[in-house]
Amino acid sequence: MRQQNSNHAPNHSHFLRRAEIRLLRLRHHSSPLTLSVSLYQLPKMADSIDFFIKPRFLMLRPNLSGSRASSSLPIGTRRERQRGFSLCCTVMDAKKAGGPGSSVEGEGGAGGGHDGVFSVTPSTKSDVDYLGESTKGDLNVKREHLQVYGALGGPIEEIAMKEAKEAETLLNNLGIADALAVRQSPRGIFCSRTLNLRSIGAIGYDMDYTLVHYNVMAWEGRAYDYGMANLKSTGFPVDNLQFDPDLVIRGLVIDREKGNLVKADRFGYIKRVMHGTKMLSTQAVSEIYGRELVDLRKESRWVFLNTLFSVSEAVMFMQLVDKLDQGEVPAELGPLDYKGLYKAVEKALFRAHVEGQLKSEIMAEPERFVEPDPELPLALLDQKEAGKRLLLITNSDYHYTNKMMYHAFNKFLPNDMVWRDLFDMVIVSARKPEFFQMSNPLYEVVTDDGLMRPCFKASSGGLYSGGSAQMVEKSLDLQGDEILYVGDHIFTDVSQSKVHLRWRTALICRELEDEFNAIIKSRGHKSALIKLIQQKEIVGDLFDQLRLALQRRQHFRPAQSLEATNMDDSELTESMQKLLIVMQRLDEKIAPMLEADGELFNKRWGYLSRAGLWDKSHLTRQIEKYADIYTSRVSNFLYYTPFMYFRSQEQTLAHDPHSYTIADI
Repeated sequence: MRQQNSNHAPNHSHFLRRAEIRLLRLRHHSSPLTLSVSLYQLPKMADSIDFFIKPRFLMLRPNLSGSRASSSLPIGTRRERQRGFSLCCTVMDAKKAGGPGSSVEGEGGAGGGHDGVFSVTPSTKSDVDYLGESTKGDLNVKREHLQVYGALGGPIEEIAMKEAKEAETLLNNLGIADALAVRQSPRGIFCSRTLNLRSIGAIGYDMDYTLVHYNVMAWEGRAYDYGMANLKSTGFPVDNLQFDPDLVIRGLVIDREKGNLVKADRFGYIKRVMHGTKMLSTQAVSEIYGRELVDLRKESRWVFLNTLFSVSEAVMFMQLVDKLDQGEVPAELGPLDYKGLYKAVEKALFRAHVEGQLKSEIMAEPERFVEPDPELPLALLDQKEAGKRLLLITNSDYHYTNKMMYHAFNKFLPNDMVWRDLFDMVIVSARKPEFFQMSNPLYEVVTDDGLMRPCFKASSGGLYSGGSAQMVEKSLDLQGDEILYVGDHIFTDVSQSKVHLRWRTALICRELEDEFNAIIKSRGHKSALIKLIQQKEIVGDLFDQLRLALQRRQHFRPAQSLEATNMDDSELTESMQKLLIVMQRLDEKIAPMLEADGELFNKRWGYLSRAGLWDKSHLTRQIEKYADIYTSRVSNFLYYTPFMYFRSQEQTLAHDPHSYTIADI
């Protein structure tokens, strides 16, 4: 099918602004389908455009309005989706007598044909840009085609403003959300450290709670059941206890010495405490901890809840702390302190995992435990087609991994693809974090039954068990910041790959979606709270000035100003009394509002990312330190492109006179 360029006027206008193509009927589709495609700024030499059909998904981009379950649906029936098509085009260059110029699907998926208008910067010729990021993978206009854009002369500020407005309009016409809109949604990808995806050669993924998301109530609830059954078999009184996932959130810290669960700010100061299942008052927190800091290096005392897998363990421990305090733990179990109690809980859960009952139940009925994400395979397909080498690196064993990935991926993949087709390398039983720290023996999985044989070198397309990250780097001929690793565990996945190998990192934190929506819903509450706090600050400033004037007067010194010096004693005292009463009443109003801040996310602990109204939580500090980007789920990459340049946002300081936002630009 060919459409002539009717906009190619005799004055050789540089750009074809818009072309509409109607596909009246597609083969293998039973009903007519109309598709509108906008082409932006094609060079003047594009006299004609060839269109062809390639098997692929046809899908609508999702609405990122902020709803928690926003998603997209491919066009057509399920069978049609798996045999869908995508529209591709080749620009025809009149100067080459009809020869093909630039294909939108170039070699390696870079976005342009290497033998046409564009070239891709190879690693051997890459440099660093002004933000310190590698230019590897950047798309460039070949020198011989630069003269086409001679009309772009003039102040770049004016050109950029015009082009940005036109690009925004075109994105809107295409129904594609721009990066800013996506970032300001629950499904955004948030950047702590600038990351150029174009320079990434390989992307490694964890599986559990990363590529495969579990229903927390189902998965952790069953882990809790098995753990409690093991505790009951040893004599612990657990009959009247039930799983309550709202007791804890990710990022809290267990104090094994005191039987407490604490929430700390970014400096380690403890802000909220729960002893057993009872929240403690601010005064009690101050009396217990004073200025003591949480120090995660003291592993014998502090246990950081890194992942959703920690939920069942923390709930069990806190409930049993109540039993211990109430004297209900039998004496024959021995003299138990809180540390001994934690060890018993840890042992009971470990036994549940080792015996394999829990995983056997999940493998038998994965639909009960796994939350499907139809967009996820598409996001990985985009990355693979863009030339990224995809890796699966999981601590789960081969049989469990195969079952979970089959269930989560195969039914959403096109053209009879299976999950293994997405990955250049699969590593099971990886033993993270040791995988990033040292070398372990490598085995190749050679049969569907999981039979393995020793192996000394990994190769593309292989399925392995064990090994090390250094082996992966050697096999791919990539290292350090050429590899992005994506996982849900702050320590095992993100921290260790960053610290030991300097890999780029992405954290998956599903709770971000609920927190984002809770923040939006509580804007009115927070605005009212901040207004009251600001009013108290103004009233307090006046009170402090009057108090200083009174102090100076008592020492026979003049006040700060002539007017303050001339105030009589009764006027000064009455003003101070009035202001003091106002501040006391404001405190009575502010205190419960401050306590309630974040309760839409969790009534006990507030927001995941905050510790108090203004400060960041200890979890947020860990994310900023170790995760270059973070998001709620892997499929959020679908709303961006594999060529995205993630830029970190402004980090405001206390002395900054102004904070710059996109609205200011």
